[in-house]
Amino acid sequence: MNPEASAIRADLLRRRDETATQATALEDDLRSLFEASRSSNADDEHDPEGSTIAFERAQLTAVLDATRRRLAELDVALSRVDAGSYGVCERCSRPIPAERLAARPSARTCVACASRR
Repeated sequence: MNPEASAIRADLLRRRDETATQATALEDDLRSLFEASRSSNADDEHDPEGSTIAFERAQLTAVLDATRRRLAELDVALSRVDAGSYGVCERCSRPIPAERLAARPSARTCVACASRR
């Protein structure tokens, strides 16, 4: 593996580790929230705090889902580095601009192909 690919791989691994740590923390928070609401007598429908708890649960679940998707995208990016196809658009086979990869390291398409979805 060339030095540039090694540096990209190291950066992706760092980002993956950070994202995995974030996912674990979110899972713990969600588990704690479920346990707290289970042991409470609060009625989400009639308790003034119920809507807040339900909103917090929904919001935390959405953030966790997004974090898990980001983790999966980073895994795919690491596979692409290992295969030698990182930085190449999956649709048109042109290089993905460095600016796009800096902003979104897991990008699999160039801007032009991404906007054609």
